[in-house]
Amino acid sequence: MSRQQTPSIRMVAERAGVSIATVSNVINGKASVSLDFAERVRAAVEELGYVTDIAASRLRSGKAALAAVVVPDLTNPMFAAFVSTLEHEAREGGFDLAVVSARNDPKEEADRLANIRAWRPAGLIVIPCDGALSSRLPAGFAVPAVVADRIPDDSRFDLVAVDNGPASGALARHMAEAGTESCLVVGTSLAISNVRERWDGFAAEAGSMRAEMLEVGFECEEATARLRERLERERPGALFALDHMTSLAAYRLIGALELRIPADLAFASFDEMEWMRLVSPGITAVRQPVEDMAKAAWALLRRRMDGHESPEETRRLECAVTIRGSTLRVPHRRGGRAGS
Repeated sequence: MSRQQTPSIRMVAERAGVSIATVSNVINGKASVSLDFAERVRAAVEELGYVTDIAASRLRSGKAALAAVVVPDLTNPMFAAFVSTLEHEAREGGFDLAVVSARNDPKEEADRLANIRAWRPAGLIVIPCDGALSSRLPAGFAVPAVVADRIPDDSRFDLVAVDNGPASGALARHMAEAGTESCLVVGTSLAISNVRERWDGFAAEAGSMRAEMLEVGFECEEATARLRERLERERPGALFALDHMTSLAAYRLIGALELRIPADLAFASFDEMEWMRLVSPGITAVRQPVEDMAKAAWALLRRRMDGHESPEETRRLECAVTIRGSTLRVPHRRGGRAGS
């Protein structure tokens, strides 16, 4: 089967029996075209299935109505919600949004950033894999950029993030007041700024409660194995997961070990997801204002794309802590061996 030719503006002009300029004027809605010619052009467009080459139009006009966003992992519901809100904000502002995932890999993030430069976007929003964003930006990268969620190693970026420490601190105080004597805090990596801030906030408010940090990495199976080994060695009174991946892995493992929540092990999560409200008992969780964060990031980027040159701005948004049954009526005991 021969390869079908993509309809071009020249083909539309030939089918309609008009000039290319006339086709362009009709497509762009200019009133200078007669009704007869306009109808002929529209009929030819429909017959041929012609679609405007947006990239070529941008090059001709010198305007880049394209923005880009890079996130660590689109399978993470939080990042997916962030992107969904950004897409709406961009569309309302007359922009298309190019979305790419770094798959939690700094090398892939660097590669994606290099590719994005070739698209010549008007602006960029990044949730970086870790703090070392500057080292992964290609040389000569001069596109307005806003960082979200994770704190970069360079203060020259506008930043929108949440107040991680106070939210974790509130959970630590709640657990201590509920009688928890020991808590295992689990997260992917302390190299990620928000994970580190959550741990620091929890540790600072733990009081007499014994708090321990366990880094489990980004691979679910490896994280589950590390957590299993720790829980089987000595079970704490509570477990606090600092991100969605570890929350889900921990909850599944607790079920596999046939531990009861909260009688055997109290459980809380920093990232609230819908399933946490549906299980029984419900999961105590910190809810991040993801939509507000995306809207704030877009607002900052739009200002930069419009030419504002004010000093870099940092916005920290407040989280909400919802206490549910998973951390209530915690037994007054010290950690013991699993199954004891």
